[in-house]
Amino acid sequence: MGDPVELGTTESAVVALLRAEGRARKFRTGAALFHEGDHSDWVGLIVKGRVKISCYGADGRERLVAVLGPGELLGELSAIDGEPRSATATALEPLDAHVLTSDEFVGLLERNPAATLGILRSVTGRLRDSDKRRVEFGALDTVGRIARLIVELAGRYGEETDSVIAIRLPLSQEELAGWAGASREAVVKALRQLRDRGWIETARREIRVLNLPALARRSS
Repeated sequence: MGDPVELGTTESAVVALLRAEGRARKFRTGAALFHEGDHSDWVGLIVKGRVKISCYGADGRERLVAVLGPGELLGELSAIDGEPRSATATALEPLDAHVLTSDEFVGLLERNPAATLGILRSVTGRLRDSDKRRVEFGALDTVGRIARLIVELAGRYGEETDSVIAIRLPLSQEELAGWAGASREAVVKALRQLRDRGWIETARREIRVLNLPALARRSS
């Protein structure tokens, strides 16, 4: 490993270091990068592609936790605390990543305080978002939850053309249901209601947002 890197912001510090010092790896669509409960020993930076993060409830159902994309980290918590993976990571599409072993990653943080601060801010930000989501989701019906998810996905992954925002993610209705904490049947009905109101259109693995402000109001 090289000397500490001078960087402008704590957020860019982690990304720049992993790009500079990580080894390139590719994963095919559908590949399991790691499984919940694993003791795998690497950390990755997503360069291209998206990853589904999920875990399984007591009923055996898969629950989608997040979708990560370029510039985001995989596996950093297990590297820091030495505990097993808390979720399963699956490539949603062909994936390019830069990886380090857990020991290399920890050594990198020890030599670069800015990168360590960036990790802390990232982790605390996710915890705050998780707490906020849990409270807000608890106050919404299924239609409101799906509307909220669509608004979030549009902001992160939407591609706007002629006032229509296309969200192209290879997620099934079952996966959306797990993410929203609802049954598949309830999600199907919620999507139908949003279509009937003219707020969205749906196609295979694609949602087109026609009225983002209306979705935002429905999910508030």
